[in-house]
This record gives sequence, structure tokens and C-alpha cells, in this order.
Amino acid sequence: MPFPIENKLVIGVASSALFDLSDSHQVYLDSGPEAYRAYQEAHHDQVLGKGVAFPFIRRFLQINRAFAQEAPVEVVLLSRNSPETGLRVMHSIAHYGLDITRAAFTTGESPYAYLPAFNCALFLSANEEDVRKAIDAGYPAGLVLPGAVDDSEDDIELRVAFDFDGVLADDEAEAVYKRNMDLAEFDQHELTHVARPHQPGPLATLFQRLAALQHLEESARAASPDYRRILRIAIITARGAPSHERVITTLKSWGVSANETFFLGGMSKARVLSVFRPHMFFDDQLSHLRAEGASVPMVHIPFGVANRQR
Repeated sequence: MPFPIENKLVIGVASSALFDLSDSHQVYLDSGPEAYRAYQEAHHDQVLGKGVAFPFIRRFLQINRAFAQEAPVEVVLLSRNSPETGLRVMHSIAHYGLDITRAAFTTGESPYAYLPAFNCALFLSANEEDVRKAIDAGYPAGLVLPGAVDDSEDDIELRVAFDFDGVLADDEAEAVYKRNMDLAEFDQHELTHVARPHQPGPLATLFQRLAALQHLEESARAASPDYRRILRIAIITARGAPSHERVITTLKSWGVSANETFFLGGMSKARVLSVFRPHMFFDDQLSHLRAEGASVPMVHIPFGVANRQR
């Protein structure tokens, strides 16, 4: 009987996001693909260090341990490696006890075309070309930016934070603001259309499926008050009143909500991020991500009007 991957919340992750490949990547840059192949094969039994996406992926997989019967989530490795050079990656996955059994090795080609085949609601990679190709094809993808890795074993919670415009919603409102850089025009546009939900953005499906997992957790908590929740979701947006209302309209139309929602009215997101401490923060504006610093894992969503001029 075929494995029902269409019933799972699936995240595709590249080895470049999951592990620290800086040494082997430098070999590739300095000496080319054959030297890279030789280096990886010579070090196939040397465990790779944790990458920026590792804490997020490890906690995401804990959901299956909490709901063993449903096993609602899946992580698939999507790699430009060949099967031979990918052995080191698979050995490292086994070393850390990550329940990742499915993989695609495309031997130098971008793996983005296989996202629908694996039913991926998100593709995480440190390869900008692969992420942009995925987004341009209409697939949900994010560029994992370099940063510190904090993976405390005592912290079982999975905290995920999203910007709203250009991430959860489309870029309609951002396009209005970008046209004249006029906040009053932006607010008026959102007030005029307050009753009309935004169209979904690239990570809307991911958000909706995470919300479905939270319903599972609510049921588990109702059955056992000792159940410790895993998922905690936040929306952190530069919007303030009065444009906040359309955000609420949109989320209600999707039948979802976040645990915490912050309408910052242009205040620095870093002030909230430093308290919430997400294992992933998704934003479509690279300048905003750089401004927040590298204290939390940052993922750039190169979508919409904010990314058309680069």
C-alpha cells in the first residue's frame, strides 16, 4: 500500500539548511565538484555540525512522537548531492536520531521541481537560487540565512513566527505602499477593503496546517492536563491600527489564528523576537531581516513586490 504522504504536513529541507556544510562547500568553491565529491566520501563517517534549521526540524519531528498513531508530520531531505556524497548527510541524520527516511538526491541539479511530488508545504534551503526557482514556480520556499544555532535539549517547544504581508498573505497591500511609500494611502486602502480577505501568500498553507496540528494538541490537552504543548505560533507584523483589522478578517476567513499576534506599527520587530525567541522567523523583506540581527533563525521568503528589484 502506498505511503499516504498527501495526508501529512511535509517539510522539505536541503542539507545546506539542516547541517553546517561550510567546510565542504569551501572545497567545492575552491576546487570544484570532483574535489567536493572526494572530500565528502573521505569524510563520510564524520558527523556534520548542526545547521540553522536543525533546531526547527528536530522539534517539528517531535510532533510525531506526541501523536504516534496519527504521525501527522514528515520531513524529506531534498539535496543537490549525489547518493554517494549524500551518505555523510544520511549518516549525520542517523547520528542525531532524526526520523528522516525519505530523500531525493539530484546530483547537482536543483531539487525544487520535486516539491509537489513530496507534498511539501515548505522547502528550506541555504541555496538562494533553489529557493528563488521554487518561489517563481509558485512553490512555498524560504532561504535560511546564516546565524547562530541554539538547540537546548530542555526546550521542547517549537516556536514559529511569521510576518504577514508577502508571507502569509499576498503582496497586494505591500504593492500599494511601495507605489508612493505613503502610510496613509496604505491604511486607507486596507480600511476600504477591510471586509475582503487577502489572497493567500506563499506560506498560507503551512500556517493553516500548523493550525490543524494545534487542534490536535488542544484535544490532547483536554484529555490530559499534563500534556505539554509543542507548537507556539506568532504573527509579527509592522502593521498597526487601523490596518490590523484586515489581518484579522483574513485569518478568520481561513479559520485559523495565532497564539500571539503583534501589530507593531513600525516598531522594530527585534524587540518582540528577542522575547518570543522563535526557532524560525519568516519575512519577505531581506532588509528587515538584516535589521533584526542574527539572534534568532531568519528565513527570507523572496516573494512579491518587495523582491522584484534585486
